[in-house]
Amino acid sequence: MKNKTTQIILVYLVISLFLAIVCHKFLVSNYSDLDYLHFSFLKDLTFIVLIGFLFKYILVKNEQINKNNLNDLKKINQQINESNEKYNIVAKATSDTIWDWKIQEDTIIWNKGIHNVFGYKKTDVGNSSKWWFNNIHPEDSIKMSVKLYAFLEQKTEKWQDQYRFRCADGTYKYVLDRGFLLKDKNGKAIRMIGALQDITNQKEEEQRLKLLETVITQAKDAVVITKPGDKNNPFLTIIYINPAFTTMTGYEAKDILGKSPILFKGPQTDEKEVKRLIGEIKNQRECFTELLSYKKNGDIYWVQFSMIPIFDNEKKLSHWVSIQRDITEVKKAEKEKEQLIRELTQNNKDLKQFSYITSHNLRAPLSNLTGLLNLIDDIEITDNELSEILDGFKKSTQLLSETINDLVKVIVIKDNPSVQKETIVLKDAFSNVLSQLNFQIQKSKTLINLEFDSYLTLKTNKSYLESIILNLVTNSIKYKKEETPLEIEITAIRENDKTIIHFKDNGIGIDLSTNQDKIFGLYQRFHNFPDSKGLGLYLVKSQVETMGGTITINSEVNVGTEFTITL
Repeated sequence: MKNKTTQIILVYLVISLFLAIVCHKFLVSNYSDLDYLHFSFLKDLTFIVLIGFLFKYILVKNEQINKNNLNDLKKINQQINESNEKYNIVAKATSDTIWDWKIQEDTIIWNKGIHNVFGYKKTDVGNSSKWWFNNIHPEDSIKMSVKLYAFLEQKTEKWQDQYRFRCADGTYKYVLDRGFLLKDKNGKAIRMIGALQDITNQKEEEQRLKLLETVITQAKDAVVITKPGDKNNPFLTIIYINPAFTTMTGYEAKDILGKSPILFKGPQTDEKEVKRLIGEIKNQRECFTELLSYKKNGDIYWVQFSMIPIFDNEKKLSHWVSIQRDITEVKKAEKEKEQLIRELTQNNKDLKQFSYITSHNLRAPLSNLTGLLNLIDDIEITDNELSEILDGFKKSTQLLSETINDLVKVIVIKDNPSVQKETIVLKDAFSNVLSQLNFQIQKSKTLINLEFDSYLTLKTNKSYLESIILNLVTNSIKYKKEETPLEIEITAIRENDKTIIHFKDNGIGIDLSTNQDKIFGLYQRFHNFPDSKGLGLYLVKSQVETMGGTITINSEVNVGTEFTITL
């Protein structure tokens, strides 16, 4: 610049001096007063030199001013660049979507966050506030607009609000929008700069925590949260209880917050279990226990609770959560149940003993009575009335003998729940029983159909199986229709590892609508037959179940009865 200024001054001097000399030459040749002309020429030269210095001074000053202005402009540009760089760094660091709204012109500019966070392409983004407001969730739009424009009328500069903003894919994200308002010298809003922060995860976490809080406050079980102890206070410290805990113990939050759970311990609390619990807590392990505890009014109650350790991100123990339940009634019921079991066990022993004694004591006189009746058979009795009396007496004695034998069988089954099993051919078991009943079958003119493979075998107790067949067949013969020939159909099939046997007859049947629950009961009689003892089906069911099987019945009055046995 200095060279350029010097060049300008030299050009000015050369041109000015050249013009001055030319003019002087011209005047010398035309005027005679040379002294005046020389004086005028020297004056012009002096003026030209002075103007040159003045011109140089002005140029130098102007150059200095321009230089200062240029430096100031450079500084301003540098500051702008630094500001833009910081702006971009902040935008990247915070992942915020920054917007710049010129209010009077209603033009708005968005940074790259509108694409990175919400997925909008540059061509999709509008340049007015209308596009902004149109993408706010309909449920939030009116509320947000009213709050924003009310803010613009106020004197404050900072604004923030939360709402849902639509993404390019049509979904919505929760955002925290914060803005700063710029005003002119008259206080009129001219510009607003803000940032949208995606708080969707925080909102979802808040909703989850609210839901968990609702669950805890509404839970029927008591919840207690404690902080672990430190050097100054080695015991746990209660920091939260839910309403259920107050209902259970009578303690309100103000009574126990900041205190140790040890206050629930009393004289009858199991010290051994308390020590075990303390040991588990020291080892920071989850534990479960049942203890006698004390309410605020001093009442004793049984509490079942767990202690669950909660660790922070650094795997350091931060809290204990205890879930508690009052099990006083449960404990009371268990105690009553144990007492009842003891009483039932003793009664069962007494009944067994009574049954053994009764059956044993009855057998001897019954055997004597049977022997005497057999002796009478050898004596000729001419009195018909006496003969009829002795015949009835003989039948009653036989019925009593059968009843005692059945009772002994029941006692043996109940006293020996496990039985020895052997592989038997099903057809052989039926042949043995039917041969024993051959006289009754022929006398009643009963037709028995056996429909199963002759080689079908099963592993079971032979005596029990034959007893079951005997009882069911004799029952069918006993309860046959008088006017209709009795037909018994017996089928057996093998399915997987089970044998299914069906006994079906066309006898008088049973009314299941009134007797369904009593079919296999002890001493249950469904017909007024004089020789019915009410033990047969009970004995059958006991034997089937002892062999690990099941039995069901399907019967209809005057149609018949069908039993299904699965072994």
